[in-house]
Amino acid sequence: MTTSMLVRDVMTSPSPFVKQGCDLGEVVETLLKHGVFGLPVINEQHELVGFVSEQDCIHSVLVSSYHCEGAPIVDDVMSREVLSVEADSSIIDLAQKMGKNKPKSYPVANEGKLIGLITRSAILESLWANRTTCDLPNVKP
Repeated sequence: MTTSMLVRDVMTSPSPFVKQGCDLGEVVETLLKHGVFGLPVINEQHELVGFVSEQDCIHSVLVSSYHCEGAPIVDDVMSREVLSVEADSSIIDLAQKMGKNKPKSYPVANEGKLIGLITRSAILESLWANRTTCDLPNVKP
């Protein structure tokens, strides 16, 4: 297996995202539209300021609908401690990290600005594609 597979080679760029201050309805629509488990949250300067997951939304929608409270905004439910990676990170290292921390996706940032999104599915696909080369017969020139 090669260790030269990089995040930049398999990340989604541009990344789907939501802006700080948007209402939870927009977050839910964006999650569903892009078929992802979570979204980076950015500010007006395109800086990564949070991450919001489906789980965050489910809990908030459940509570707000049960109590018929006003619609929450993303800032109310997002995580402000964002696990992000750099584009030049190794897929191998990230796969090992995902096994320990179990996030389904990571924002990819460069100097604090969002440049992409890497998902567990994209990593699995990349690793599997690389793995299939192990099964090829050795061809001698």
